[in-house]
Amino acid sequence: MIWSLLGQAPVSLAYYKSSLSIHKTKPSTPLNRFSSGFPAPISTPAIRVFCSKSARVGSMASSVQNQGSISYLTQREAAEVDETLMGPLGFTVDQLMELAGLSVATSIAEVYKPSEYNRVLAICGPGNNGGDGLVAARHLYHFGYKPFVCYPKRTQKPLYSGLVTQLESLSIPFLSVDELPMDLSKDFDILVDAMFGFSFHGAPRPPFDELIQKLVNLHNYEQVQQKSPVIVSVDIPSGWHVEEGDVGGEGIKPDMLVSLTAPKLCAKKFSGPHHFLGGRFVPPAIAEKYKLCLPQYPGTSMCVRIGKPPQIDISALRENYISPEFREDQVEADPLDQFRKWFDDAMTAGLKEPNAMALSTTGKDGKPSSRMVLLKGVDKGGFVWYTNYDSQKGRELSENPHASLLFYWDGLNRQVRVEGSVQKVSEEESEQYFHSRPRGSQIGAISTVVPGRHVLHQQYKELEEKYSNEGLIPKPKHWGGYRLQPNRFEFWQGQTSRLHDRLEYSPQEIDGKRVWKIVRLAP
Repeated sequence: MIWSLLGQAPVSLAYYKSSLSIHKTKPSTPLNRFSSGFPAPISTPAIRVFCSKSARVGSMASSVQNQGSISYLTQREAAEVDETLMGPLGFTVDQLMELAGLSVATSIAEVYKPSEYNRVLAICGPGNNGGDGLVAARHLYHFGYKPFVCYPKRTQKPLYSGLVTQLESLSIPFLSVDELPMDLSKDFDILVDAMFGFSFHGAPRPPFDELIQKLVNLHNYEQVQQKSPVIVSVDIPSGWHVEEGDVGGEGIKPDMLVSLTAPKLCAKKFSGPHHFLGGRFVPPAIAEKYKLCLPQYPGTSMCVRIGKPPQIDISALRENYISPEFREDQVEADPLDQFRKWFDDAMTAGLKEPNAMALSTTGKDGKPSSRMVLLKGVDKGGFVWYTNYDSQKGRELSENPHASLLFYWDGLNRQVRVEGSVQKVSEEESEQYFHSRPRGSQIGAISTVVPGRHVLHQQYKELEEKYSNEGLIPKPKHWGGYRLQPNRFEFWQGQTSRLHDRLEYSPQEIDGKRVWKIVRLAP
């Protein structure tokens, strides 16, 4: 976006009227960030890329297929794109700022969870980059973070005043430069660098030179192995040259860069572990006009990872769960009632497929196997699912009619283990459920082992034609349900510092009656 910083005049749009020369390059080779002795990296999938039609032809097409070639904008090109967005395409600066700030917040949330990186300081400049930071702070508040804002050179325009009012209404503290600690590493977990955008040029003036130096100093703390907050730069690391990057090598070293609209040329010099693209507002007309080649956004996400994939030390992956206590005096006496209670919580929370469960079986050879299936009923008799009796699980259950189920509800930090004996449900019950399924699912159940997916589609088409005039599709003999009758439950609730709650239900007889004994297990 076009703006003026530190009292400097806005960059002239007329200056940018020359022809464009969009620079494309492949992501740089990933840095090796593994701990010694670790066998192999875990990398994200190759980037899917969308390009303008004219950019897809010739050698460009082949380079896109190879990890994806991303467009990098010069300073003048970035200004022209913004001019087009806010000119003939009808966008307003507040619309773009809202989308940009949301993109920054969602990028942060993708990597830095509020349970471990809660305290956020957004350092905002007087221009649109600072406005992006103010919007990001608001969204981070609603995402569960505790944001603070340093906004030393406020822009006295209704748009910016409104953003300040919104933050003040959420009781988000504003800190002056003098109120900031000398060492930012002790008070904050995330530092959002939203001082300068791509229209900035020249040397930073006070107080931003001092603020940039505070961020630079954090790199020195890292070198002496002192814990340091992560730095997230918005579009351009402040103080960097928009096209040449950190020219002197003494600038900010951000851990995350969130490029907006398209990465600027300086992003090629970014060596941190996390590079995201945000600002999901580039219409096809812009992509075509400027021959932009950008990654596709997944689903409904407002950000997408670009550049090199992160190098992950699996041994360092951990989640510090934050959950309500799960105590013996809170639980239901009957584990089926407790299961229904937690299942209802999972449904209410809108979790995807809360009835998904891992089914583990063993045959006479004693070798375990697991797969995901869907729970289709639960009552006093137990847990019901349906499948192919001739499958591996069906064969193993015929040899050893015992199994375990595992439900995992990530959004609630909960899991439930159920063990017990297994038997087939009645043929009548299987028939009733089979004919309640969508017609396509009924046809799919008839298929057997096939040599390839093309044969599967052909079989489906033939069966669809075969039963097109029949009202009722007959249930295959090899298809039906199982019921696990539980003899052990374990309810697990994740807690901080791995002090998890684990309550086990096991049956016992008291005065001739079967009751469930509840004991607490070690985390």
